[in-house]
Amino acid sequence: MGGGDADSASPIGRAQMGRGRCFLETAGVEASAAPQAGRASEAGRMNVGVAHSEVNPNTRVMNSRGIWLAYIILVGLLHVVLLSIPFFSIPVVWTLTNVIHNLAMYVFLHTVKGTPFETPDQGKARLLTHWEQMDYGLQFTSSRKFLSISPIVLYLLASFYTKYDAAHFLINTASLLSVLLPKLPQFHGVRLFGINKY
Repeated sequence: MGGGDADSASPIGRAQMGRGRCFLETAGVEASAAPQAGRASEAGRMNVGVAHSEVNPNTRVMNSRGIWLAYIILVGLLHVVLLSIPFFSIPVVWTLTNVIHNLAMYVFLHTVKGTPFETPDQGKARLLTHWEQMDYGLQFTSSRKFLSISPIVLYLLASFYTKYDAAHFLINTASLLSVLLPKLPQFHGVRLFGINKY
C-alpha cells in the first residue's frame, strides 16, 4: 500500500493512517476541510469528551482567575446598594455591609455541605463544608488567607466609619467572630454541639 489518495480514502487506509487523522476520520466519518488542513499539527485534532481534571471542583474554585476581584466587586456593589437607600446613615450602612457579608460568608462557606454537582469521590465531600473542601483541606493557602483577611479588613473599615460606637462595635465584633472562628485550623471538621453534623 503506497499511501496514495485511493488508499487513504478507504476505511483500511484510514485505519492505517489513524495517527495523523482526527477522531471522526478514524471512526469512518468524513470531517470538514478545516481539520484536514491542520493535520500536520496536533492543534487540528478534536478533543471529544474532555472534562476538567478535578475530582471535586469545589477544592479549586477560589483559585480561579478573577474570583478574588469578583468577590471584592460584589462586596463593593453591596455597599453601594446599601448607600443608595436614603434613610440609612453611613454607620448603619457600614454595619449592614459587614453583617450581610459575614452572614453570606458563614452560610456559603461554613454551613452548606457537599457540592452543587455530582462528583466521583464516593461521597467524601457530602459531609464537608465548602471551607473544609477548599484546597483539599490544606491550611494557610493563599485562598484561605484571602478569605480570612477580607472580613477583618471589612470589620476595621466598619469600625472606623461607625466611629467605634459601642452598639455598632459589638454587632460588628460578634459578626466577625462568627466567621473567623470556624476558619481556624483547630475547628476543621469540628461540629459544636452536633450542629450541622449530618
